[in-house]
Amino acid sequence: MTTHFVAHVDQIEEGKPIIIEVQGRSVGVYSINGEYYALHNYCPHAGAPICKGLVVGTALPSEVYEYEFGRLGEIVRCPWHGWEFEIKTGLALHDPNVRVKSYPVVVENGEIGVVF
Repeated sequence: MTTHFVAHVDQIEEGKPIIIEVQGRSVGVYSINGEYYALHNYCPHAGAPICKGLVVGTALPSEVYEYEFGRLGEIVRCPWHGWEFEIKTGLALHDPNVRVKSYPVVVENGEIGVVF
């Protein structure tokens, strides 16, 4: 596995991923609370560019007739059909057997590297 340095930490804002091409792969790099995550820019449902979707929050488990919103900035919503995925893990919120490929990320001297 190789580390591909793709950006400086100053280039990525919370909630606004950058999308880069590395060795024929389109990858979105995200910042969440000072930590960095990378997702393959391909929705497993229909092939949409998932990293062009909105970075949002979601409804949390709550009591009947209550509505609790949370995890703001931790979820990406597919721009084509609205499927939601955890940015940190790539897991779909509706089905833990569905996921977007995620890649390990390293930060060295302010440079962000994606490992694959």
